[in-house]
Amino acid sequence: MRVLRLFFNFYLDASIHVAFSVVALYFITVGLLDGSTNWSLVGFLFCSTIVCYNFIKYGVEAKKYIIVRGSYQKAIQFFSFLAFFATLFFFFKLETKLWSAIVVFAFLSALYAVPFLPKAKNLRSLGGTKIYLVALVWTGCTLILEVLDSELEFTLNILVLSFQRFLLVIVLILPFDIRDLDHDSKELKTIPQRLGIVKTKMFGYILLILFFSLTFFKDGFTTLEVTYRCLASFLLGAGISMTKKEQPKYFASFWIEAIPMVLLLILKLVIPVV
Repeated sequence: MRVLRLFFNFYLDASIHVAFSVVALYFITVGLLDGSTNWSLVGFLFCSTIVCYNFIKYGVEAKKYIIVRGSYQKAIQFFSFLAFFATLFFFFKLETKLWSAIVVFAFLSALYAVPFLPKAKNLRSLGGTKIYLVALVWTGCTLILEVLDSELEFTLNILVLSFQRFLLVIVLILPFDIRDLDHDSKELKTIPQRLGIVKTKMFGYILLILFFSLTFFKDGFTTLEVTYRCLASFLLGAGISMTKKEQPKYFASFWIEAIPMVLLLILKLVIPVV
């Protein structure tokens, strides 16, 4: 039991779980756009997410971004280095038409954690920008890259889908910000810090209403899309309603983070048979 718990904690702490969530959103995009899976892009998204999140969680606090203390942290660091080399491998297998966009999203991710100018702050420290920056990068990686890869036009439908993805990620982040309300630096000015827990939940519900309503602004929509977004709104709304500042250990880090995977299963297994 102890060994299983150790592996499970490593699965979460090494950002493997969040990497599966990112990949799940990519597969959802492929399904909604009726595209084809680019497995090199899947590998890139999975490995780069691990590298990015582990660097933000551990590297920024490490001495010179490299030296970490403790065998557990060193194991995560070693795993992250392996993921980094795998990221490079998959990157060079991608078509060059994706490289520019990836560089832009990578630059935004780096700015999130690392100040590029002396005495400057990173973007994460600029009050109120954290949640929107993360949502922008997730939207770009899980949706825009697929649009570019499939050489689709940026039509009204793509713009609506992009905005919906942006809203979905913001709502996914809210339970984490509520959990970290007493631990986040005041300069972050997260939504719960500015609005409080009750108003933050109301803000999330409003975003979900907008998320669902935008479906009907598309240039034509299917029963599948309406059903999927209805179920997505219900799941996310349930997650927000159950969110508290004092949470069970794995509530946000496992259950909330797993929502994209549940949505993918619904899209692939449930909706086609109803």
